[in-house]
Amino acid sequence: MNGALILAVLLLAGYLVFQSRSGGEAATPPAQAPAAAELRSNVAASFNPTLESPVVGGGTYVDPMASVIGHVVIGSGVFVAPFASIRGDEGQPIHIGDGSNVQDFVMLHALETFAQGKLVEKNLVSVGGEKYAVYIGANVSLAHQSQVHGPAAVGDNTFVGMQALVFKAVVGKNVVIEPGARVIGVTIADGRYVPAGKTVSAQADADALPAITADYPFATLNEGVLHVNHEFADGYLQASGGGHAGSSGQTRPGATGGHSTAGAPGAGSGH
Repeated sequence: MNGALILAVLLLAGYLVFQSRSGGEAATPPAQAPAAAELRSNVAASFNPTLESPVVGGGTYVDPMASVIGHVVIGSGVFVAPFASIRGDEGQPIHIGDGSNVQDFVMLHALETFAQGKLVEKNLVSVGGEKYAVYIGANVSLAHQSQVHGPAAVGDNTFVGMQALVFKAVVGKNVVIEPGARVIGVTIADGRYVPAGKTVSAQADADALPAITADYPFATLNEGVLHVNHEFADGYLQASGGGHAGSSGQTRPGATGGHSTAGAPGAGSGH
């Protein structure tokens, strides 16, 4: 009798545990989908104490395998390809203009722009009265594995070729930087091209770069690249059910770490 009572108690206890677990699981609300891992805030650091999250314009597609971190403003109709890395967590802000494309394995990053409570002016570029760690204009193509490391600015309608590097430099509008070229510490005028594999690190060499003429083989290269990537942005957005389109009315982060709309250039503005 005593053993039967013990067995009954054990069976009852097991039944109650089962009911509790099954009931608890049924009552638990479904977990909310996490925020897109490719768009996330920076972490606080001495050189960037303000937490900022990326701002993305309408019609822009950021691939789930890309990474966009911190103080980054991306305009409208931009395509960000798989494995691109746009890090506004050290130097900031990073700006990407309307209609541009950031292709596979492109890296955008910058030297620190804030130290000991002050802006590091030497690590900023000025465009349209605003300061940026990296400024990419409108309808710019950043081809596979290229790097733009701030302080740097790239003007509208410019093509930066595969594995090319732009560092501490200002590149004008309608420029072609051919694959493997390196542009360091100089300013390149509008409408010039940098031959493949060439390193331009002296201003005299930058001033002597050839002009793009009608017979230059890559004179219209960027037009075709833009055409393809604009369709990519539209197509992948539709396939993904919306992508990461943001509100065009959002304020745009300023270099001080605050948000400023007064005098801020539009995403399509250039030099």
